[in-house]
Amino acid sequence: MRSKSIFKKRIAEGFTLIELLVVIAIIAILAVVVVLALNPTELLRQARDSNRVSDLSTIKTSVSLYLTDGNTNIASSSSGYAACYLSTPPAVSTTSAKCGGIFTSAAIISNASSSAANYRKTDSTGWVPVNFSAMSLGTTFGSLPVDPTNDSGHFYAYAATSTSLFELGTFIESKKYSTGGSSVVTTGTIYQMGSTLSL
Repeated sequence: MRSKSIFKKRIAEGFTLIELLVVIAIIAILAVVVVLALNPTELLRQARDSNRVSDLSTIKTSVSLYLTDGNTNIASSSSGYAACYLSTPPAVSTTSAKCGGIFTSAAIISNASSSAANYRKTDSTGWVPVNFSAMSLGTTFGSLPVDPTNDSGHFYAYAATSTSLFELGTFIESKKYSTGGSSVVTTGTIYQMGSTLSL
C-alpha cells in the first residue's frame, strides 16, 4: 500500500487592525514624550545663546589683545560716561537708555556706523569703534560678529571709556545661560563680560 503524504496548507497569520492601532498609538505617545523632553524651542534658544557667548568672548579677547599690543583708543567718552555702541545696523532703531538697559551708566548711544555696509568692519568704522587692523598681528576676525537675531530686542552692546575699561553685553534667551560663571555677570536676561562690569 502506497502511503500518501498529506500536505497541509499553512495559513499565514497577520496582525489584526486593533493590534496595528495599538502599536501606532504607542509609537505616537513615545514620539510626543521625546519631543517634549528635548524641547526644540529651548534647544534653538540655547544654540543662539551659545553663539552670543562665543561672539562676546571673541570680541573681549580681541579688545584685550588690542590693548596688550600698546593701543589705547577703544572708545570715546563724554561727561564721564562711557560711550555705548550697538551691533544693530543703522536701519534698526534701538535708542533706549543705557544701551537698552544692558549697562548701568553708559549714556551715549550710537550705532557707530552711518551705513549698513560699514557696521561690521574691523577698522573702527564698525559697531565696535576699535581699529583691530592696527594690531601688530592684524585683526583677529574678518568682520565684527553680530547677534544671531540682531534686532531691536536682541543685539550686542559695547561700552568703553577712552582708556582700558570696556564692557560687552547682550540679552540671553535660554534657561541654560541664565546663570554665569566667575568671569561674567548675568542679571535676569542680561549677559555681560569685559575688563569691568560697572559701565
